[in-house]
Amino acid sequence: MRITRFGKALAVFALCATVSMPLMGQVEAKAKENKTPKIVFIPLDNRPISDKQTADVAKKAGYDVIVPGDEILGNRDDLGHPDELWSWLETNAQDADAAVIAADSMLYGSLVGSRKHTEKKSTVLSRVEKFQEFRKAHPKLNLYVFGSVMRTPRTGEASGHEEPGYYRNYGADIFRYTELKDKQEVEGLTSREKKEYAFLEKLIPQKSLADWMGRRTKNFEANKEMIGLTRKGVFNYFVLGRDDNAPYSQTHYETRHLLEDGKDLGGTRFQSIAGIDEMGMLMLARAINDMRREVPFIYVRYNWGRGEFTVPSYSDEKIGDSIAKAILATGAMQVRSPEKADLVLTVNTNPDGKTYEANMLQNDGKQREGTKYFADIVSDYVAKGYPVAIADIAFANGSDNALMNELKNRALLFKLRGYSGWNTATNSTGFVLGEGMLTNRMTNDAIDSLLVTRYLDDWAYQANVRNTVARQLTWLRGDGVYGLLGSKKDAVSVRSTRMLQQFVEANLPPLPELEDLTVTFPWNRMFESDIIRSEHFDLEEYMKQKKSETK
Repeated sequence: MRITRFGKALAVFALCATVSMPLMGQVEAKAKENKTPKIVFIPLDNRPISDKQTADVAKKAGYDVIVPGDEILGNRDDLGHPDELWSWLETNAQDADAAVIAADSMLYGSLVGSRKHTEKKSTVLSRVEKFQEFRKAHPKLNLYVFGSVMRTPRTGEASGHEEPGYYRNYGADIFRYTELKDKQEVEGLTSREKKEYAFLEKLIPQKSLADWMGRRTKNFEANKEMIGLTRKGVFNYFVLGRDDNAPYSQTHYETRHLLEDGKDLGGTRFQSIAGIDEMGMLMLARAINDMRREVPFIYVRYNWGRGEFTVPSYSDEKIGDSIAKAILATGAMQVRSPEKADLVLTVNTNPDGKTYEANMLQNDGKQREGTKYFADIVSDYVAKGYPVAIADIAFANGSDNALMNELKNRALLFKLRGYSGWNTATNSTGFVLGEGMLTNRMTNDAIDSLLVTRYLDDWAYQANVRNTVARQLTWLRGDGVYGLLGSKKDAVSVRSTRMLQQFVEANLPPLPELEDLTVTFPWNRMFESDIIRSEHFDLEEYMKQKKSETK
């Protein structure tokens, strides 16, 4: 090869540069290699499960997760600040590797904001357009977005004060009206149902119905636009969740039409899944799986009986379908054998295919049909060394006490990779699925810490303490009820904390992080709590110290 004097000079310069100092490209590559991957995460609101508990999973998996402060996230009383969130996103996305974003926060301020806002349609659609502008400004950023098809609570009481005031009086009528409307289009109505439909149209105040349906129309149009942006490649993945739903309802009606609109995209780019609060966890798992270029293999095993064909309360589809969609949403793959699986997801369903509420008498801790059988399944998989997680969905809004007692007695509580038994069935299955598949690179202590979070919240508080304290509310001084604690809030916190500590002493090991617990109620209601553990306690550091002392 012929080398010119200029070429020789370049070669000498390159050699000297290599000997005297690393090339700039090498420095940048090394810095990038050592950099902790950064994920920008904008949740639905500041509820602990939506916000910090979800982010904590990704942090324990080794990622730098950046979340907006509570002052701009929505809560129960503050519907949120979408314009401030857009500014925050622009500032924090500059050096991010991925972004996981709740569309409801960016369009309306929060999930509650989507149900109560008074924004004009033009304002909402202009915020949708901002996603396209954001993509142009950040062409290489992995962008995962989850939105919601507005829910249809069965009653005013079930709405939890998160719908407009009139829903307290007419919620059941509105639900039934939309149930018939949906059924009419799918299979038609009987003559009796037609009369009922006409009666409800006159019974429900037109102003209230117009307000409720008008807000839904804006949400529907915004979701159609978001599907259009997905088609243009703005999002790496877009998923629409639907909470508090039923086989026939306004939510189901709108979902059918949205899925028809996006049918050309396929499940690898767009889906609609029953549930909503777990979508942040699913999309964080998707973002991390994509960054790692991994496709986790998931094996799903149900309790005997109806199993995967169970249609849980608050859902409009079989749980097997919901789980299959959630697996696809994370970028994972469902397999037919536990031997090949990165995670064995065991699903605690009732053999009769029914789901109950955790505060019902059936959840008294005594073994029911299927309890021992399911515990045997879990025990067998753990004994074989499989990575096992439990989706506990026999009851909604809390753990199955009979199952938890069985797991405790068999010393299985801290041999799992994940557990979830909170809120709706799809909330539990989706959350533990995303969490469980991320534990393959976590330390055992990090996994134990995540398990403690769920045991405190789902088992101790939701399935036990909450129900007891709720029945004692009338004993406490002040004004307040379950859904709006008011001046009883501090007294409820003190009583709940005391009962939680007693429960922990009886059911969980004596970990230092459990010595000082405080139950608080950030949304001024008993439905969810924030359980604060011993301040500045680091479980991983503690375990290292104990191992060192043992040596």
